[in-house]
Amino acid sequence: MGQLLMLRRSKNKVSDEDIIKKAIKGDKDSINAIINENKEYLYKTAFLYIKDEEEAVEVCQETVYKAIINIHKLKNPKYFKTWITRILINNVNDRNRSQSKVIYDIKALEEVEDISYEKLEEKIDLYNAIDILEEKFKTPIILQYFQDMTIKEIADVLECNENTIKTYIKRGKKKLYKILMEGK
Repeated sequence: MGQLLMLRRSKNKVSDEDIIKKAIKGDKDSINAIINENKEYLYKTAFLYIKDEEEAVEVCQETVYKAIINIHKLKNPKYFKTWITRILINNVNDRNRSQSKVIYDIKALEEVEDISYEKLEEKIDLYNAIDILEEKFKTPIILQYFQDMTIKEIADVLECNENTIKTYIKRGKKKLYKILMEGK
């Protein structure tokens, strides 16, 4: 049972927003609860970008550290996930700028999802194609299709207009299709 769920039950069904408000005020149990509630999401998102288990964990640790020390700056608790995702993406981008090539950790990919070798090859092809995309297409596609974020949430994270995000996703999908067809 997650800490957030235990915290909710122990405090008579406290909402996520109330827990985040307490975290903003410095309540350590609330901070731990919201971080634990989001750690798998953060790891999966980092891994989709970095493709290396250890590097993804490091980026998550940096993200959690920055979120904890800056949580008091979060103005609206309902945007916590958007806010922490933005921190994560900034950390990933900082790391990617310092490293020129991304190498896939095949074992970690197999552990993330239990899939057959053929499916794994297809996923690797897709991940490689996504890596080729410009950042403005790559990020919205990852957030929508791998993290199930809405267009509005993606627009909030990337600080863009919703129509711009829709355009990036549409163009990104066309580019992905072209990349994948050229590889066959």
